[in-house]
Amino acid sequence: MDEEIVWTVNAWPNASAAPELREDGEHIIFRGQLSLFEDGGAALNVGGTPILFDLAEPSPPPEGFADGAWVEVRVARDRVSLWPYAP
Repeated sequence: MDEEIVWTVNAWPNASAAPELREDGEHIIFRGQLSLFEDGGAALNVGGTPILFDLAEPSPPPEGFADGAWVEVRVARDRVSLWPYAP
């Protein structure tokens, strides 16, 4: 994902505790469980696959974006790339 996450602009808390990956017009929607790291980074676990992303600011996220919360992230389709992976 080649886009910074901006809380309440392209990322929101989500009440649904089910992972999701879908296309919505010009956007890709990711829903998963949030992991926050001490260094200011974050990951979204979508169905067992962690997706790392950069935060727009190093400040802590607002209420509703706690570690372990379910979050939905909306990213422009042209900012998402898939890389092959061989275990």
